[in-house]
Amino acid sequence: MLEITGYSNRLSVKTGETVDFKISSTSCEEYRADLVRIVSGDPNPEGPGLKLEPIPDASFQGSYPSRQQPIHLGSYGIVENVDRLKLASQRVVTIAIAVFPTMLGRTTQTLISNRDDENGCGFSLSIHGKRISALVGGTDAVPQVCEVATLEERRWYLAWLTIDRDRSELELGCHLLHAPGRPRSVTVSLPGEARLSSGQPLFLAASPAAPATSHFNGRLERPAIVKGPIGSANILTAWRDAPSNQTLACWDFAMGIATQEITDIGPQQCHGKLINLPVRGVTGASWSGHEMSWRHAPDEYAAIHFHEDSLYDCQWKTDFSFTVPADLKSGIYGARVRAGDEEDIIPFFVSPARGTPSNAVAVLLPTFTYAAYANHARGNADEAYMRWVGNWGAREANPDQHPEYGRSTYNVYRDGAGICFSSIRRPILTMRPGFLTFAGKAAGSGLRHFPADTHIVDWLEAKNIAYDIITDHDLHEAGVDLLRPYKAVLTGSHPEYHTAQTLDALQSYAERLGTLLYLGGNGFYWKIAVSDAVPDVIEVRRAEGGVRTWDCDPGEYYNMLDGEYGGLWRRNGRPPQTFAGIGFRAHGEFEGSYYRRTEASFAPEFAWMFEGVSGEVIGDFGLSGGGAAGFELDGVDARLGSPGNVTVLARSENHGCSYVVANEELLAYRKTVNGVPHDDLISADMTWLENPLGGSVFSAGSITFCGSLYHDRYENNISTIVGNVIARARQGLNKTKRKADHGNPHRGRYRRHLHRSCLFR
Repeated sequence: MLEITGYSNRLSVKTGETVDFKISSTSCEEYRADLVRIVSGDPNPEGPGLKLEPIPDASFQGSYPSRQQPIHLGSYGIVENVDRLKLASQRVVTIAIAVFPTMLGRTTQTLISNRDDENGCGFSLSIHGKRISALVGGTDAVPQVCEVATLEERRWYLAWLTIDRDRSELELGCHLLHAPGRPRSVTVSLPGEARLSSGQPLFLAASPAAPATSHFNGRLERPAIVKGPIGSANILTAWRDAPSNQTLACWDFAMGIATQEITDIGPQQCHGKLINLPVRGVTGASWSGHEMSWRHAPDEYAAIHFHEDSLYDCQWKTDFSFTVPADLKSGIYGARVRAGDEEDIIPFFVSPARGTPSNAVAVLLPTFTYAAYANHARGNADEAYMRWVGNWGAREANPDQHPEYGRSTYNVYRDGAGICFSSIRRPILTMRPGFLTFAGKAAGSGLRHFPADTHIVDWLEAKNIAYDIITDHDLHEAGVDLLRPYKAVLTGSHPEYHTAQTLDALQSYAERLGTLLYLGGNGFYWKIAVSDAVPDVIEVRRAEGGVRTWDCDPGEYYNMLDGEYGGLWRRNGRPPQTFAGIGFRAHGEFEGSYYRRTEASFAPEFAWMFEGVSGEVIGDFGLSGGGAAGFELDGVDARLGSPGNVTVLARSENHGCSYVVANEELLAYRKTVNGVPHDDLISADMTWLENPLGGSVFSAGSITFCGSLYHDRYENNISTIVGNVIARARQGLNKTKRKADHGNPHRGRYRRHLHRSCLFR
């Protein structure tokens, strides 16, 4: 673990509210904590540099005792009240469970267990290597081990264990489900009286311990405990028919799929809970392929996928808290903790109290996207990367070297399954000032996400433009009312992940309330789910189309958290073109090119935007890959809903050979969906859109765009254009249109038209 790091219980906090910080320090001495305002997170010596402004006399400022707070990876289920089953008095018990292993050949992986290894009591049904095994302790505390059946990965089996105390026998069986033939079993003698009750909870997919051990990788379904000997001839029927009058407990995973609760449909109601967010809404042993949504056929999705390396909540204790004072202006702040020569800065975002905006301009930070990429291990933190980081004094901690903090939704679990959840209840190494995603001269500053978005904040500060900070989390909660007071709302460089609530709010704002400046690329792309039942988590299902690092298995395109179809917003009938004017269409390496102005941009009606700009070429410079148009590019597409009155002001050109068209734009080889020649789609469109109801949208169409704001000490054509758009918005030049449309019986027609236009078939 890192010598010192931490996380907060929330990313966004308003004045008057409190944020808690949880710190782990391996130092033998006290660590120090103070508050800083983060203006720039770019450590590039040729850029603005790191700008951290100490805020004196913060309430938590001071020294604190160091303590190492542990992290326990691995998901499992736990049932605390198994004493209701009275296992100690049962003479014959059968434990059965369906098993779908995804990572065999390792050490023991526990399927179901209440065993206490210290006193030899209880039972354990496991996979040892590639074979089903059991462990039952006798009165003399001598364990009995029995193994049967060699398993294969990604196939469903029924495993069972019968403990017959009257005969002092143990029967262990395994059967490949949906295969012909009679289930196989072996029987061995027990040396003494088996004690079935251990005083431990019942664990699923791990062994009882603090912390849990022997985690299982794979899916489990319908664990059941039944009285009496079942026998191999009847075990399948008995397992499928549970509960019966012989059932002690049966946990039906088809119930409560959207939760972290597991339900016992047996008579004792021994319900349990899940730890570290295993994946539900996945196909089970009886999936037929006739239904693709778990909501329509929950019995076919009665499985839970467990992983040894999943993480939801570190469950660290709070070291200190901070109640935001009324006079602390909205902005990006960090709790800085230092132990010896080591330090960490834990960012958090201070927004105005609801309904009391401080300024006419707001920066909407894409915290859902920060969460999706949290701790993205790219495999590029090699010797050259670390040398570059060291030379710049950049943030050295990289997810490549620290899997203990959990991975991102761009990574996979150790068993190869894609990670569809991300939680903020853990240290997020990638969301730190000074963190480099890419290193090397060609990459420029090599920033993405949070540190890249400080380019916007630093530019606003340099231009003396007052602003408020708001976040995706705020917007999801408050809706369009959060945006209503602002004349201009600026996105981050990559606002990729959204809920329906955030999209609704942005679309409403852009249609009638103010000017939306979409200052990035590949925005409004993936649909995510959030839920109060599993707080501080986002879920993404990589369904069917889209540029992605893994894809969902068939039948698993519907979110666990809300039951809705996941994947691209485009495939949910809401392409970003419908309100932003443009949408993602091409991508390449982290290298930037430039825009060339179109003839339309020289029309008199756009003179205000290009005042102070000379020539046709725009943005042939920048800290992100060397140019304003790069990495991921958006463009106009009428077929996907770009309104007819959207104006392309500039289009990028001369992109490198690494650039390709996004796969959702292709039908076959180089044949594109919209019929535009393949190579013509490898460009970014800078656009302007005025909506009939008074709102407007400026779109940059490129992830690297904001990296050009600093060039020539903020005096350049990218800086000038963005400044002109904000100045126009602050003057309220759309207000007349909004008043003129007030009371118009046709209000809303435009929005309905956009909705219809995006329902392409």
